[in-house]
Amino acid sequence: MLPTIAWQGDSVLMIDQRKLPSVEVYVTCKTAAHVAKAIRAMVIRGAPAIGVAAAMGIALGMRRSRATGTKQFAAEFQKTCDLMAGTRPTAVNLFWAIDRMKRAFADAAQSGGSVGDIAARLDAEARRIHDEDVAGCRSMGAHGATLVPETANILTHCNAGALATAGYGTALGVIRAAVEQGKKIAVLADETRPFLQGARLTAWELVKDGIDTTVITDSMAGAMMRQGRVDLVVVGADRIAAKGDVDNKVGTYSVAVRAREHDIPFYVAAPMSTIDFNTPDGSRIPIEERHEREVTHMGGVRLTPGGARVRNPAFDVTPAKYVTAIITERGIARPPYEVSLSAHARDTGPA
Repeated sequence: MLPTIAWQGDSVLMIDQRKLPSVEVYVTCKTAAHVAKAIRAMVIRGAPAIGVAAAMGIALGMRRSRATGTKQFAAEFQKTCDLMAGTRPTAVNLFWAIDRMKRAFADAAQSGGSVGDIAARLDAEARRIHDEDVAGCRSMGAHGATLVPETANILTHCNAGALATAGYGTALGVIRAAVEQGKKIAVLADETRPFLQGARLTAWELVKDGIDTTVITDSMAGAMMRQGRVDLVVVGADRIAAKGDVDNKVGTYSVAVRAREHDIPFYVAAPMSTIDFNTPDGSRIPIEERHEREVTHMGGVRLTPGGARVRNPAFDVTPAKYVTAIITERGIARPPYEVSLSAHARDTGPA
């Protein structure tokens, strides 16, 4: 399992995903501001990983606080939460993790805890969020593997692996679990322009695991489906609305439409923390627009002519009607998702 993010003494250590696969280097974040900068700059990315990073960043910030009283400490805590909330708008896991840290703070404060007691409680909560993410991905993988035939060619878009989580992965967790069960799996990884998460990150993870991997350009997916080279699609998600509309890396919607045209199952693997029951449908999900340079340049070389306008939405929304099933750590949800996802949310027992 890849070490996406971890504690290292009084710092948060994370692999720099911008540099992969060329070089494997780590970034050491010594303050909450460093963690927030790493999230914004996509040193770490992927909805579950962003949530874990935010929780660890908050715990780190409060661990380093010099506040002598709980009132000053509470003001610093709120400021740190606001800092994390302002990093990236689309991944709901970010706000879910911040809310968990806020509840942990409130519980510790109501118990009459000192500044040190509250900081320790926040540290423990961040560690729980990290560990629960890894365990949840493994449960998700086990559930999802039941949907995979003994021999299968699987298409995936973007990176929803160990690098996008605290470890193991969501969509790639399903693939890993199927391989661990002895199934013969070959993966087609969309390159995922413009940040190339598929070509750089998904392929890197799978090759390290010895899994048969072929990188294709995003525009090749439909042709591969028509040629019978895709048996199923598995992707992750950054936010899932209550009715089952799925927000994921831009290009996912196109993959889902083509999968429907070719009668290919389209599965989404995501933890319960990615499901936003306060957002009724995909039209209410904010879509992050990133800097045009990600589109216009590669390796410092300009690809487009000056004067041409550029759009760079980082995500798109796939309507629920194109989604065959949603895989969570609690099992497999099928349409109607308003019913099945709500049932998953009510199930608080072991996955």
